[in-house]
Amino acid sequence: MSKVIQFLPELDGDEQVAVARIMTSMSEEQAEQFAHVYRQRRKDESATLLLTLLAFIGVAGVNRFYLGQIGMGLAYLLTAGFCLIGTIIDLFNYKSLAARFNEQKAMETAELIRGAFPAPPPSIPEKTGDTD
Repeated sequence: MSKVIQFLPELDGDEQVAVARIMTSMSEEQAEQFAHVYRQRRKDESATLLLTLLAFIGVAGVNRFYLGQIGMGLAYLLTAGFCLIGTIIDLFNYKSLAARFNEQKAMETAELIRGAFPAPPPSIPEKTGDTD
């Protein structure tokens, strides 16, 4: 948990716990790189809520585009947010939509970082003394 607090202090709640679980096996260098990349890829819950509210002024589905759900975004756009019913549901679920997106991005980022910055192998202690 200390790595997530050190490198990503802006996280809170379930997102902080999920990211801390991912970062436990990372070296300091990996954790630093992970934090840099993840900070760029994650989506903010407040922005998700604001984009969901855009449906009430005529632009439904922008929140789904923002979260990378292109198909749902097009469906919402063409059907006025499923006659605003889908948009109203999204108003109640905006936190879970953002959390699901962020958790997926955290896992993808962790795999990317582990591949690009492999952890150093554990050191093997040298033998001392003669074993003649």
